[in-house]
Amino acid sequence: MRYQSTRGHPDRKQFCEILLEGLAPDGGLYLPENYPQLDASALARLREIWQNQGYAALAFEILSLYIDDIPREDLRALCQKTYTQEVFGTPEIVPLKPLTGAGQKHPQMFLEALSNGPTLAFKDMAMQLLGHLFEYELGRRGETLNILGATSGDTGSAAEYAMRGKKGVRVFMTSPNGRMSPFQQAQMFSLLDENIHNIAIDGVFDDCQDIVKAVSNDLAFKRRYKIGTVNSINWARLLAQVVYYFAGYFQASQDNGQKVSFTVPSGNFGNVCAGHVARMMGLPIAKLVVATNENDVLDEFFRTGVYRVRTTANTLETSSPSMDISKASNFERFVFDLLGRDAAQTRQIFGQALSQEGFFDLSADPRFANAAAVFGFQSGRSTHADRLKTIQRVFAEHGLMIDTHTADGVKVATERRDPLVPMVVLETALPIKFAATIVEALGRQPERPAQFEGIELLPKRVQLMQADVEQVKSYIQKHCD
Repeated sequence: MRYQSTRGHPDRKQFCEILLEGLAPDGGLYLPENYPQLDASALARLREIWQNQGYAALAFEILSLYIDDIPREDLRALCQKTYTQEVFGTPEIVPLKPLTGAGQKHPQMFLEALSNGPTLAFKDMAMQLLGHLFEYELGRRGETLNILGATSGDTGSAAEYAMRGKKGVRVFMTSPNGRMSPFQQAQMFSLLDENIHNIAIDGVFDDCQDIVKAVSNDLAFKRRYKIGTVNSINWARLLAQVVYYFAGYFQASQDNGQKVSFTVPSGNFGNVCAGHVARMMGLPIAKLVVATNENDVLDEFFRTGVYRVRTTANTLETSSPSMDISKASNFERFVFDLLGRDAAQTRQIFGQALSQEGFFDLSADPRFANAAAVFGFQSGRSTHADRLKTIQRVFAEHGLMIDTHTADGVKVATERRDPLVPMVVLETALPIKFAATIVEALGRQPERPAQFEGIELLPKRVQLMQADVEQVKSYIQKHCD
């Protein structure tokens, strides 16, 4: 399997090369030259593996389609080491919970529980594997890696918990100062490990993400300081997320002749892009529904064909803060496929038009209709009032307490679902991470896992900086030289 840049760089690379590299040299994102295709017999085999051997075995089978430069038994061992009941709390790893009336014989709407990992967010599903992959490959090469990341909330803690104690790895994680929940901040800033560095940027998530991309695009700096990334611009992380679409599908369907839809709360487009990859492989997905909050750049695109980046001042601070994003990095991967893998046009859109004009318009391009007709995408929007009502309704009807981002997903899924097609909503985090809104909605505190009691009171270590690339580079130099 070889990987190419969405912007047309001539190099073709193997998995372990792009695992440590992140962005391509031309600023593009890596995708496989083609998606492995699964016929009916292959899907039947994967369903049997899921039913009889479980999540780790399913992960190995799917990942091995994309990874041919790690010996198969080593890859199998890494999957088995990652996806255990001890780490994720349940033997199913990603169990489904019904979200339709208890009286229905076959519930048609489900919540896929993805937040049972160490940091209580879906990011653990990929990040735990990524930590083991990094340690394995760095050990094989005898090298070190300095990870530079950006987080709007959950990526940071998931990455830092996954990389704690990993040999040869340092983490430099940027986050928007004051724009995460107190619990999210405490999870990150209370980690005092020597290889963990938190940098709070005076700005919004998009500023943090721009810094990561700017550093990654400085090829001399990137090579000298061996900069890698754990954001979903790293293909390895997105690939790991593909697995739970298969697990969700097999649980929600009776057989492989049935289609299933997924609704995904979306900010950076990585989570739902993994669903796009699964669908391109042949998983029978009817619809991929993108659910946004008030920062509705993605919803606007799927409705109109216009993708318009918001300014820092116009990026709203909401009660689902992990989606307060207006520059969805992974969107470039989907647009590349939407445009028939036209690297020149993708490069013009993402390398020039967005940076110079702040928008691009595909409304007149006949391929835009393919977003829904061919690729199955739909979208919807949710507000703070919607979140409160959805949290209240789900708790009243099902006794389930859901977080604010998942509530965005449930609200949009309810509007977009076909009653004849099972709908799976991807859970994003446990409610404790956004306790203030839960209290506002339900008048009660969400359950707090015992290991996080008093976390907000722990000592914290964080460096505050302006949204300045050179400041961040200087900080990395200081701690690496």
